[in-house]
Amino acid sequence: MHQPLPIAALDVRGLCKRFDRPAVDGLDLTIRKGEFYGLLGPNGAGKTTTLRMVAGLLKPDAGSISVFGVDALADPVEAKRITAWVSDEPMIYDKLTPYEYLEFVAGLWSIDAGEAEQRANELLDWLGLRPHAHERCEGFSKGMRQKVALAGALVHDPMLIILDEPLTGLDAGSARQVKNVLRERVAAGGTVIMTTHILEVAERMADRIGVIAGGRLIAQGTLDELRIKAGKGDSSLEDTFLTLVAEQAQAA
Repeated sequence: MHQPLPIAALDVRGLCKRFDRPAVDGLDLTIRKGEFYGLLGPNGAGKTTTLRMVAGLLKPDAGSISVFGVDALADPVEAKRITAWVSDEPMIYDKLTPYEYLEFVAGLWSIDAGEAEQRANELLDWLGLRPHAHERCEGFSKGMRQKVALAGALVHDPMLIILDEPLTGLDAGSARQVKNVLRERVAAGGTVIMTTHILEVAERMADRIGVIAGGRLIAQGTLDELRIKAGKGDSSLEDTFLTLVAEQAQAA
């Protein structure tokens, strides 16, 4: 008997979004359960637009999005229940403390008060926010705010975590804490998809890397597989990435 194929963490088919020009142009993308996936591409390639559609923040013009088998367009609330979204600009409430913010977000997800308190405390410790748990967020640095936003995104224990440039503007210590938390989530069976301009981060953290250009996926695989595709032997991800993007631009 054939084993049924495992359900993908994310399955995107024929995804399209147009503004004054196509931003995402018939994108197909499958991300496996339990993998750390890096999505790379030049500015304007369609990375953020894609992730915003997956997170339910933007309606596609065409195509389908499935999150762990849930049709995200037909059942957006159920899809959001198992998804987290963290943007490069942390959106938190300045007048709340980190603890109050986590309590508030947990309430939105109807998480039991006792469980919410336990999760909030775990996240505060995990992200090094404990000393600032009862200070208002309005005086926090960008790195601190990003960690509070990440804690808020994780409080409902999502299965798919979507991060758009999460390390932008973080100091080395904060970046390391965030990376450690994401690694631990993947080790525990979670799935992470992240865009980043810091190619060294993608090289070190991602199980597989997708390269997007002109709103389409032009290459994906492990770093070694991408090197073979680009004919680059043992080159860095940066060289491989630039070669793939240049080849796509010539083909277009």
